[in-house]
Order: sequence, then C-alpha cells, then structure tokens
Amino acid sequence: MGRTVLSLLALSLLLLLAACGQGSSSSSSNKTHVLTVVPSPKGDFTNGFSPYSATANYGSQGMIYETLLFFNRMNSQITPWLAQSYDFSSDAKTLTFHLRPGVKWSDGQPFTSADVVFTLQMLKQYPAADTNGLWQYIQSVQASDDQTVTVTLKAPYTPILWYLAGQTWIVSKHEYASAGDPTKFVDANPVGTGPFMLKSFSPQLITLKKNPNYWQPGKPAVDEIRYPAFDSNTSAELLLSRGDVDWTGLYTPNIQQTYVAKDPAHNHYWFPNRNIVMLYLNTAKAPFNQLAVRQAISTAIDREQIYKVAESGYEPVASPTGLVLPENQSFLNPKYANVSFAKDPNQSQQLLESAGFHKGSDGIYVDSSGKKLSFQIDVVTGWTDWVTAVQIIASDLKAIGIDAKVNSISFNAYFSALQMGSYDMAISWTNPGPTPFYLYNSLLNSSNSAPLGKPAASNWERWMDPTTDKLLAQYATTTDQAQQQQALYGLQQIMVEQLPSIPLVYGATWYEYSSRNFTGWPDAQNAYASPAPFDFPDAEVVALNLKPVA
Repeated sequence: MGRTVLSLLALSLLLLLAACGQGSSSSSSNKTHVLTVVPSPKGDFTNGFSPYSATANYGSQGMIYETLLFFNRMNSQITPWLAQSYDFSSDAKTLTFHLRPGVKWSDGQPFTSADVVFTLQMLKQYPAADTNGLWQYIQSVQASDDQTVTVTLKAPYTPILWYLAGQTWIVSKHEYASAGDPTKFVDANPVGTGPFMLKSFSPQLITLKKNPNYWQPGKPAVDEIRYPAFDSNTSAELLLSRGDVDWTGLYTPNIQQTYVAKDPAHNHYWFPNRNIVMLYLNTAKAPFNQLAVRQAISTAIDREQIYKVAESGYEPVASPTGLVLPENQSFLNPKYANVSFAKDPNQSQQLLESAGFHKGSDGIYVDSSGKKLSFQIDVVTGWTDWVTAVQIIASDLKAIGIDAKVNSISFNAYFSALQMGSYDMAISWTNPGPTPFYLYNSLLNSSNSAPLGKPAASNWERWMDPTTDKLLAQYATTTDQAQQQQALYGLQQIMVEQLPSIPLVYGATWYEYSSRNFTGWPDAQNAYASPAPFDFPDAEVVALNLKPVA
C-alpha cells in the first residue's frame, strides 16, 4: 500500500505541474484542452513508438499511426480513412485501394502509395512484424500511381480486408527505410499521419500534442493527450475517483459507489461485452496436449465465482462455443443453444484417472513416471480482477489434485511468455472482429502460431489441428454466407468438444469517462466506436469526436 500511495502522490504532482501552463480558467481563450487517459495499468513506460513493437507505447497505434480503413468494432460498419475507397476484383483475388489525396505525414512530407507498398513489403521482410499473417495470402503489392495500391492474392481470401486495411499500421518509407526490424526499432521520434504526435516522453508520463498537418479539417479539438503510468488498477482508480482522469479502461469494483456517485452529472461508465476471457493452456507441452486433462481443468473451475467475485458481476460466464452471446446469437449452432459450463470436481478427477494419472501421497496427481501435475498460471501484476480470477482457478485445481500456483508478473514478461510459449497456463483475452471468424482465426489458426521458443503472432495456446484449419479456410475462401455459417458451426464444435482453449467469462470493454471537460463520448445509444482507450484504432476515432466543454 505504501508504494501505491507514493506512486499516486508522485503522479498527482506530475499532472498538477503539467497543468500549470494550461491557462487560468476554463473560460480562458488560450487554454490548452488536455485529455488525461489511463488505458490499463502497465507500469513504467519504456521509450518506443513503433506500432509493430510488442510493447508499443500508448498512442502509437491510432493516435500517431493510422490504418487504411476504420472498422467500427461495435457494428462492423466500415469508414474510409487513409484510403477513400477500395474494390475487389470479380474473382476476389485482387484488392485495390484508392488513397485519400492531400494527406501529409506529421513532418509535412506527402503520404503516397509508396508508403503503403513499403509498409507491406516491410512486413514480408520481417515476418515477426506480420502479426496478422498477411503474406500467407498476398502474392504481390504494387503502386500504379501515387494514390493507387493493388494487392494481388494467391487465392481468394475475403478476411484480408479487415486484417490489411483495418489492422495494419501504415508507416512512412522515409522514416522506416533505415529502421531495420520494426519489432525492434525504438522510434523515439515517430512520424505519423494521425491526429497527434509525440510532445514528450518519460517513464511516468507520455504526452501527445495536436498534429498541425492532420488531414481531417478542424480536428482534433483535443490539444494534448496525457498518459500517466500506473502499476495497478487500484492506484489508477484513486485518481479516477478524484476526477483527475478523463478516460480510463479499468476494472473498477462497485463503480456506482466509487465513481458515478461522486459526480453523477459527469461520471459515467459503459461495459459492453465484446470478447472472451480465456484460460490458455500451452498445448505444445504435456500434459495439456491431452483432451482429458483440458476437460478436467475446465470442469474443476467455478466460473460463477469468477463472474461474481473476481469480476464484480460485470462479466457473465462465457459460452463453451467461444461466441460472445447474445451479440453473436445469429451465428450460434442450434444444437448448442443450451450448452453451458458446470463445475464438477468428481468428474475432473475421473477424467484424470481415466487418462492414467493417480494421486500421490500428498494428494497431487502424478503421471505414470511419477511427475506431478504442478503448474503456474500467468497473470499481469496489478490487473486485480484477473489476479483474483487466477487465485480462484488455482484453488479449484488444488481441490481436485492439481498443484497450481499464481505467477504474477509484469506485462512485458507476461506478453513475452505468451508469444514464445514459455508458460504453462495463462489467463488472457481474445481478438474479436466483424464476425466470430476473426476471434476463431486469431485463437486457433495454426499458421498464426509457432514452435516453442519462437514468437507466435496469436494462437498462443499453440493449437495445431488440420480440421480446424480446414474450417477456417472454408470460411475465408468463399463469400457464400451459408458455407461460412457451416464453417462457424464446425468451429463451435471444435471449441465445445476439443477445448483448445478454455472460455471463462465474457470480456467486458472497460470504459469509464468524465464529461466534465469533454463531450462527444460513445455510449450504448451512440456506439460509433469501441469505447475503451486500449482499443485501437477505435480510440483515435473517440478522440476525434471529443469536443471541449465551453
């Protein structure tokens, strides 16, 4: 607690000193309109703004670097962005982008098709940066003029539009041509097309300022964005409750009392469920490659406790199908309409014993060689709801005879362990998209994974299954909705029957905001973007819609 209080005092002083030059009152015509944002606690920042670094700082993706199109995660609507239009050829093997004229980089140089071609070729040269696996599907990329980019595919692959245009950050050729591997490039002075540019950096505070060359006339109305560093939800919540933060993405227990009630006119929240909180099991390691072990672990878990205690009733128990319900109800296989999870410790023990495990003298199961079922569950230090969830899981597993220990580590260590496969179990998130395909593809496609010790783009549980890959390919290579639905039905069956990853609860989009200083926030009635400050590029769209209170 002492460290948290000292951290809070230091950050309060830092924000107070930074605010001294803003003007004397809210009515001052020369006041700087500053947006203070806490996406989620990560600890101190390290200098680096390459959008392709696994530890890219807040603001890099979206605020500084942009995408060709914007996909609204809440309703799947597409908005032209750096590309003003696009079209597929009749055989769906050629995708052409027509770029927006007049766009400039923040250093004043023109944005052209050469930058887009360079970015995509860079991802080919450095596969670790190609986290969406674009070059599995791309045959070639070329520019026919300064405003036109043509992408030729090896075969029809309709999801390429989302991955290439909605999830690929376009960087400038004149900055990155000499940068080498973008996953290792520090990029301490980023040059982007986005509405903001870097003003200052310290391990405790990142400050962005308005880009004077931004291509949207009159935007942004926000002059500066400040990201103070926090090492836990608790310390960030203290500043939030005091009104020192405008926008956060925090798990906040009893939010009605701790936040809303302190200023009901201005303090608001909205927690839409958009993804699945999973327990990843490293299936490249024994015994997690055994179905019976995965089933035993899943059946041992009290998800209701996670929902009610760890997540304060915000995140209901997830569907075994991996679908976010009821939002994805139209994609649900009717035979799974009533499927649900149930805790059954006796069944867990029967499953383990049927797989050849037996209890040792200390009550912990061992395999035929005498090796104990003893594992760690990774979680990020300071992510208090997930820490509690992992404590519940560890207790449930110990109750059936699996020695599970909570391994609370820094975000960077946690993320590296997932990528490299150097973990046993880990609580984590999923990556949704316009349809359930995108969550399944990120979670289960073997082409997104890698051998142990090599960085995986996604599929961190390292699920390798030809049937799964075939179903994903069936969806991706057709525009026939009936065939796509059948593929999704098959993927739901894989989730329910094979448990490649273990769904726990629905993942809320944590979002608290104050309307005291800015208006224009998204809400349930106007969901123009995913509202969380850690969702990019959606966070950029939110910042562009904000207007200072007069």
